[in-house]
Amino acid sequence: MRHKIYLALATMLLPGAALANDAALLLGVERYETLGRVARGADVANANDGLAALGFRVAALPNGRAEPTLTAVQTWLDTIPESERIVAVLSGRFVTDGSRTWFLTAEAGTPSLFGLGDTALSLESLLEVMAARQGRALLVLAPEAQGGAIDPYLYEGIGALDIPQGVSVVTGDPSAVAGFATEDLTQPGGDLLQLANQRGGLGWQGFVPRSGFVLMPLEAVPAGPPQPTAEQTAAEEALWQGAQALDSVEAYRNYLARYPMGIYAALAEEAIAAIVAEPNRADRMIEEAMNLTAAQRRTIQQNLQRLGFDPRGVDGIFGAGTRAAISAWQRGNDFPPTGYVASAQLTRLEAQAARRTAEAEAEAARQAQAAALADQDFWRETGAQGDAPGLRAYLERYPTGAYAAIATERLAAIDAEIQAAATARETSAWAAAEAANTPAAYQDYLQVYPQGRFAPEARARITAGTAPTPDAPPTVPPADDPAASAEAALNINAMTGRVVEDRLNALGFNPGTVDGVFDDETRAALRRYQEARGLPVTGYLDQQVLVRLLADTLIPGVGQ
Repeated sequence: MRHKIYLALATMLLPGAALANDAALLLGVERYETLGRVARGADVANANDGLAALGFRVAALPNGRAEPTLTAVQTWLDTIPESERIVAVLSGRFVTDGSRTWFLTAEAGTPSLFGLGDTALSLESLLEVMAARQGRALLVLAPEAQGGAIDPYLYEGIGALDIPQGVSVVTGDPSAVAGFATEDLTQPGGDLLQLANQRGGLGWQGFVPRSGFVLMPLEAVPAGPPQPTAEQTAAEEALWQGAQALDSVEAYRNYLARYPMGIYAALAEEAIAAIVAEPNRADRMIEEAMNLTAAQRRTIQQNLQRLGFDPRGVDGIFGAGTRAAISAWQRGNDFPPTGYVASAQLTRLEAQAARRTAEAEAEAARQAQAAALADQDFWRETGAQGDAPGLRAYLERYPTGAYAAIATERLAAIDAEIQAAATARETSAWAAAEAANTPAAYQDYLQVYPQGRFAPEARARITAGTAPTPDAPPTVPPADDPAASAEAALNINAMTGRVVEDRLNALGFNPGTVDGVFDDETRAALRRYQEARGLPVTGYLDQQVLVRLLADTLIPGVGQ
């Protein structure tokens, strides 16, 4: 498609053809890949021959995708500096956010405000270019639809245009604009304002002369000599492609020596001028000769970044951001700020980056050591004391500190002990209420533990007015045994006994049948538990054993 665009321009430059001094851009899309068809959308490209006959250098493209469209626009832009008249015709789908408008190319998907990318052409940019020819610039727009909402930010069609002074804008549907472009625009000396009014369905904005608008030349350009043969064109095309591949002054001169009035003669002259005028071309070629891989380019970008020169991304692509970063680094190292690197410069850049990395690592290590010392000092003054306030103070300051795991574990143990003691107190209170077995006793329990574990049972017994007969008490230990006396002092009833046996069973110490009776199996289980926990092995309960047993089962792992 790119060659077709250039060939459309080149037909105006064949030997013997009249010199074209006007520029026209014709973009029309009928077949969108995903957005459906636009009837007669591409017909505006048919105005190519008529405008060429009037002396226009025409870049015409039907159903163009992003890259060919941008190429056609660039071709049009390149001809504008030497043109007296500027014409641009766009037909297809447009979107707007109200103040800005874009023309969509053929591969555009469902548009979004931040997803237009290369598939959209800005009308504001076209208008800005056309402002250079006040009174002799015409923009013709043919939106397929107008006003339909795409999302909360975009609408179909054309928004409010900020039209520069001296620029005329004609709008209409694709069918009306196709007729206007192919029939009215191509009339020599035609009054375009009158022709648009006669056609109907067209609106006119911006520069509207009162006496009519005659933009086109008064007569067509006579036809030139016969076109070159296919073989001649192919030979010239091959030589031109070779010149472009070499991209050197000598290669373009060689083309001009063979085809001084050739299709690409003007382009060859422009290429030579660009090469001669290009700053730092020699430096660019030195860098290109190194054939840097993408990985090597990423390393260069990373080194620049380490030294504080932002390449705007580490992607292996040397765009404007990377070139600016290279120039800034070169300026700071007494190199000419060309934006291109040489081998010796890369060596210095790598050395500086390595030094900066080592310095950063050393500073990071110093800061880490200082932070560790501060952590340690804070621990000594807070958590190392072992009390809950100190532990909490440390964790609040250093939630992920060196001693955070220890502090968390110790706090959990303290909280477990507190919880176990509270549970034991409640169990004792309930045992006392059961021992009294009166509504008043159960009311006393509820006053202290209104939401306690035994609260529902206490309320049920109070409601009943009389308490059920308690289960058979545990076996009575010998009165002369201190351990047995300590257990007897706990006044454990059958229900509490079942709780103890249930806890022993849950911990895997096998107390036998859970019935509240402390028989030989229960005593053996108690001894195994006491031995496993490093407690005096008696086979009897006391306050310490009871609290520890409840803590072990309330919070798994505590005390093991």
